[in-house]
Amino acid sequence: MGERSGAAKAEPARIVFEDERLVAVDKPAGRPTIPGRGEIGEPVSAELERRLGRRVYVVHRLDREASGLLVLAKDAATHRLLCAEFEGRRARKSYLAAVAGALTGEGTIDAPLKEFGSGRVAPAPDGKPSLTRWRVLRGLRGAALLEVRPETGRKHQIRAHLASIGHPILGDPRYGPPPRPIGGAARLLLHARTLRLEAGRVYELEAPPGADFEAALAEF
Repeated sequence: MGERSGAAKAEPARIVFEDERLVAVDKPAGRPTIPGRGEIGEPVSAELERRLGRRVYVVHRLDREASGLLVLAKDAATHRLLCAEFEGRRARKSYLAAVAGALTGEGTIDAPLKEFGSGRVAPAPDGKPSLTRWRVLRGLRGAALLEVRPETGRKHQIRAHLASIGHPILGDPRYGPPPRPIGGAARLLLHARTLRLEAGRVYELEAPPGADFEAALAEF
């Protein structure tokens, strides 16, 4: 997708939960989280400020090509609490990822990741500690659908880790061997499905994958 996802329609972010402290949305694939150089389309943070008529505070990010749960705080105090949840590795996240190649069972990828000048991320001895856990949910045609739980929050962590073990994510325009996007998928098949965190109370949030994810997955 990637560079394919930039051409996607500007689908609005769907609010899945909101209270006085925070708002959680299902970010569509192809939408940036925040403004950035070269980004195409209205960032989700700007969209929410426009819709809610108030400032929101970005706590974490999702890759533009990915979809799924994104949480933004409504005030500075909640922002500090939520950022501490992520920085302290107390926030529990799970993703769906469809990867190329046959795969069974479960595993852990414990490989330090480093960002290089090109913006790509890859395992490197001098990289930052990074840990990703995965388990197979079901086999596909020449592929597999995984539940993935990143224990750290590095840039492109899931994409780089899975590509490093020879199972890049279907639809990835950056990671994995050419030709890309991997498998010719219509979008990056990576979706942030659940998130558990605390900010004065425990939040258990979930966003099932949308129709575009399911349609792309059905091709495999």
